[in-house]
Amino acid sequence: MMRASLDASAAVAVAAERPMKAKESALATVKDGATLASTMQPEGGAGQMFSSTASGRCPAEMALVEDRVCVDRWESSLVELTPAGERPWSPFYPVDGIERRVRAVSWPGVIPQGYISGRQAKMACASSGKRLCTTDEWVTACRGPDDTLFPYGALRQQGVCNDDERPVHPVAEIAALLEIKSEELWTTAMNNPLINQLSHALLPTGERAGCANAYGVFDMVGNLHEWVDDPSGTFRGGYFMDTSRNGEGCKYATTAHSFGYHDYSTGFRCCMDPEQVD
Repeated sequence: MMRASLDASAAVAVAAERPMKAKESALATVKDGATLASTMQPEGGAGQMFSSTASGRCPAEMALVEDRVCVDRWESSLVELTPAGERPWSPFYPVDGIERRVRAVSWPGVIPQGYISGRQAKMACASSGKRLCTTDEWVTACRGPDDTLFPYGALRQQGVCNDDERPVHPVAEIAALLEIKSEELWTTAMNNPLINQLSHALLPTGERAGCANAYGVFDMVGNLHEWVDDPSGTFRGGYFMDTSRNGEGCKYATTAHSFGYHDYSTGFRCCMDPEQVD
């Protein structure tokens, strides 16, 4: 993903120059899963239900695109299915080993789920009666009814979406703070839960209100990569550090990883068929 564009040694050296109090601050953000999960719960609680849209063909958390597919308005979060009921899952941790105990939800104003593979995302969508979007469905929703390269228009406007690119790469910053070995930088460090808790990085869903189009879908460029339904492995749209290296805006697509891969930058949203009108 970023390997070719980042000199890891140089980036770690830059991050290491930050004051030691930054390390203490970053480490202080590590909380248990339940506490982290509470930061992603929308107003109304985990059991909040959405009513039907005006058309009645899609759930309210989904947008009707080209009158043929319902697309989640916001990047997906997860809820865990427990004996006591559903509870939000921390967006900062993978779901390895518990894939069948989580399902996808689409909520505004919460930290979306990173650290998830395409295979896990597909299962989470299915658990909510949805599915991963096809490439065509995803691109159509991203480009909007005006068929533009970016959700908001034909030309890039810096900062409209979460694509600001931090001066220090987040993996390098965490590696320096935690004194992670350079050979682990692009392997185990890529799933460190602290990465998406850094400032000026991942944002809550819909935070950049201008990163939308007339369909009413948000963050389809920037914030998190989004898996689409490709067994070979494809995620689209870029993330907060990169929305151009593998294509501009809605054309962005990474195909370098398997469907089972995940890191801090990989997220998703779900699609479903709309209800038919008699």
